[in-house]
Amino acid sequence: QVQLVESGGGLVQPGGSLRLSCAASGFSLGYFAIGWFRQAPGQEREGVSCIRTSVGSTYYADSVKGRFTVSRDNAENTVYLQMNSLKSEDTAVYYCAIYRGHGSSCGLGLAEYEYWGQGTQVTVSS
Repeated sequence: QVQLVESGGGLVQPGGSLRLSCAASGFSLGYFAIGWFRQAPGQEREGVSCIRTSVGSTYYADSVKGRFTVSRDNAENTVYLQMNSLKSEDTAVYYCAIYRGHGSSCGLGLAEYEYWGQGTQVTVSS
């Protein structure tokens, strides 16, 4: 059974850091591009970042560029999202999902993804 499980969320002060994990089971993550998304209360889900199968091939939304870093450990079947210099506007539930298309490419369109995890809450507040 294909499954993604996010973890690592929590409460952090502005300027702080968190590392989220997206653990895959039921398939080999290394063959797929994976995306990170977030949804704040009362807002639509938006794309944050995606990582392709090619080493170092990543994509970021402008709102997180330079602060967030996505990486993957295929041996651990896990994708990570390192979030630094967190701001209050980063508060949201964060989700990971599998890109439907070829693993060598990815974008941040919600319809391009499937097998969403349950999400992990990130709250940035003093």
